Amino acid sequence: MRKFAPLGLRTRLIAAFLLVAAICAVSTAALTYRQARSAVLTQSQDTAVSTLRDQLEAQALTLPMDRAQLQRVVNEIGKRGKPHPWTVYAEYGTLRASSNVTPTTSGIVTDALRAQVADHPHGAFQRVEDEHGEPYLTIAMPAVFTHHGVREPTGAVLYAVMPLLTEQQTVDAMVQAARQGAIPGLAIAVVPALLAARSVLRPVRDLRRAAQSMGRGRLDTRIEVRGADELSGLARTFNETAGALEESVAELREAEVRARRFAADVSHELRTPLAGMLAVTEVLDEDAERLDPDTAKALRLISAETGKLAVLVEDLMEISRFDARAAELNLDDVDVAEAVRKTLERRHWDDDRVGADLPHGLRARLDPRRFDVVLANLVGNALRHGGAPVRIAVRTESREDGERLLVEVADSGPGIAAEVLPHIFDRFFKADAARTRSAGSGLGLAISLENVRLHGGTLSAANADGGGAVFTLDMPLETTA
Repeated sequence: MRKFAPLGLRTRLIAAFLLVAAICAVSTAALTYRQARSAVLTQSQDTAVSTLRDQLEAQALTLPMDRAQLQRVVNEIGKRGKPHPWTVYAEYGTLRASSNVTPTTSGIVTDALRAQVADHPHGAFQRVEDEHGEPYLTIAMPAVFTHHGVREPTGAVLYAVMPLLTEQQTVDAMVQAARQGAIPGLAIAVVPALLAARSVLRPVRDLRRAAQSMGRGRLDTRIEVRGADELSGLARTFNETAGALEESVAELREAEVRARRFAADVSHELRTPLAGMLAVTEVLDEDAERLDPDTAKALRLISAETGKLAVLVEDLMEISRFDARAAELNLDDVDVAEAVRKTLERRHWDDDRVGADLPHGLRARLDPRRFDVVLANLVGNALRHGGAPVRIAVRTESREDGERLLVEVADSGPGIAAEVLPHIFDRFFKADAARTRSAGSGLGLAISLENVRLHGGTLSAANADGGGAVFTLDMPLETTA
């Protein structure tokens, strides 16, 4: 089934305005037509009923009537029809008379009207249509005489049949006028509909532009408030919210700057005493074998924890440089395969725990130190939290924006949990809360991501179809500083 695009707010407003205008026009026309039609027909009908009653009462009747007298009465009354000429029929027992030369009462004088006039001595009427669809007013009036103040029926009933063609033409003219006036009326209604839609949509457009501006980071965006209606109230609320958000973001940024400065200052201040502590622990490590076992164990523990602290301080210093945008690239033309092999050799990973698929002669322009840090963090993370063997695959890919260098590091572990995957590059994030005292600082992947971004690339994590985690480094083959 084909789905239609939703209509815009302007179209819906105009359509709603025109719908209301159309409903009002139709309702007004219908009520006017009903009242006018009723007035036109009532006036004609009242005049005809009154005329027939007066004419019948003015006739001198002798009972019992014969056919000649009945025909005379019909002819006399048939000449005086009001407000239009009429045809008069009479029924008296078995006698019938008509003012028309060719009388016909079929479909005009109905059995229902005969039954109605039998129950109403003051007369009855009925609007009917003949076989050609022409409207008629049929009035039934019984002939009565007064005996000692009591109206007694004579048994004769006169039926006056008057055409309502003039009244029907008047009603049809009103309907036609209503139809002809409706279309221009709706066309004219488009103008106020457009004006109303414009007045409503202007603040909505302003609000949309302001929201887009805020989405781009312009928190000082404000909307001009016009009037005192609901939309102006919405604009004031937006301005108040934007002001509060701007203040909150400013406070958060100041707090973040202070926190980064604090971390950088602390890291810097710790480097000097840590350097001395590392030198002392190295000397003590050399003499640990000559000490008693408990003392040697404590000494090695101090040496290991001091080393971890030194790594954490260096990582914090590195993160601080990224936050301060002080990190620099020292680009060089590097043989990628050779750079990967050196990284593995320095960490003693050049055994069967790590395999590498390295193309021969592939050169890239990158920062060797930062590339070494990224690769070491990815392989070390795979060995610690994934599982051997770890596989490194290096390849290139041609795209519209140029040649790309792709490096994939895949482990043989269970993969990364779905709830962990979105936070894998967060600072100080550790998937296992029980590993709070692990060798890692929780900054390795965050530092790797920043180093890749510095090269203009991306770093992503996913789970392989056959199991295990896969980290993919994607950056330009020719990085520009």
